[in-house]
Amino acid sequence: QFLKMIDFPYTVGYGMTECGPIICYEDWTKFKPGSCGKAAPRMDVRILSSDPENIVGEIVCKGPNVMLGYYKNEEATQEVIDKDGWLHTGDLALMDAEGNVTIKGRSKNLLLSASGQNIYPEEIEAKLNAIAPVAESLVVDGGDGHLVALIYLDPEATADMTPDQKMEAARAVVKGVNASLAAYEQIRDIEIMDSEFEKTPKRSIKRFLYLKQ
Repeated sequence: QFLKMIDFPYTVGYGMTECGPIICYEDWTKFKPGSCGKAAPRMDVRILSSDPENIVGEIVCKGPNVMLGYYKNEEATQEVIDKDGWLHTGDLALMDAEGNVTIKGRSKNLLLSASGQNIYPEEIEAKLNAIAPVAESLVVDGGDGHLVALIYLDPEATADMTPDQKMEAARAVVKGVNASLAAYEQIRDIEIMDSEFEKTPKRSIKRFLYLKQ
């Protein structure tokens, strides 16, 4: 919103290595904020949903830049490319009438509320991470359908804080975020992390290490 307000030309695309890598893109003059563009040239993109404009579904795509398969791993190839040649990305999204794709999260990260509603933790984490002094966060299922926020605070911003003050700062952030969330998305518990989350070489958090048992 800020970049758009100051007329800074930018756009957002979407892709994955298996697609060489582009799947969606839109020129900055036509870009719809919040989306990741439309199907790139020569790509066919669909949402596996009965109502792609309103009901989230998996992104699948087909085109000449989709890989032939994983090297010497036919089993893994068949898991992501179906018999009709559609690559199943594992990403969940909506698509509007103009073809703009808005990603909601990863299917393997999807959480269910106690009453069965879908919760996309990445969306909640983005809100938490946008508020100081949160450096990074993970939202996980704490059991019984309630959410727990694992929060790592900026060490420089909180260097002079006691543990109680750090928890109070985290509670203030969570309270603000909860005010913007639906009742079934409310964060009920907080855990302060002593160190950064463990990450992959491309700096993605190893989410599976922090799932509640």
